[in-house]
Amino acid sequence: MKKVLMIIAPSDFRDEEYFDTRKVLEEFGFDVKVANSTGQPSKSKFGKIVSPDSNFYEVDSNIYDAIIFVGGMGSAQYFGNNRALELARHFNEDGKIVAAICIAPSILANAGILVGRRATAFPSERDNINAVSTYTGNDVEVDNNIITANGPKAAIEFGKKIAEALK
Repeated sequence: MKKVLMIIAPSDFRDEEYFDTRKVLEEFGFDVKVANSTGQPSKSKFGKIVSPDSNFYEVDSNIYDAIIFVGGMGSAQYFGNNRALELARHFNEDGKIVAAICIAPSILANAGILVGRRATAFPSERDNINAVSTYTGNDVEVDNNIITANGPKAAIEFGKKIAEALK
């Protein structure tokens, strides 16, 4: 069974981007684990509480087949977080699926893994994405092992594209 690691912020992660994406992946039979930077329960934008399986500083990336950075305003705290950037780079270097939705594709841009790629994100991140890659504005963009999406309305399609890439 393939394993997926979802990274959420300690607060203000976007509900649809986490819950809808996770539901799709679990329906496809993938083992989904969740991590954040604290290891403590996270609170979504709409007040739902998610208890992570681990602190992302303790995650062994070698046991996962994909990493997903969930968006929402809280994910901005990972834009310059060394561990978040390191995880994105490590998964990419190993040819694993690296996915991000909403504003979280800026994590991938800041990690340097979008250089020369096509990507999408919430419109507020357009300039940051364009600085290193080609911003498409599409709901979901797949460029080899990198999958990006532009926000909550794309969460289900995002989950399906990740599942297809993992099959």
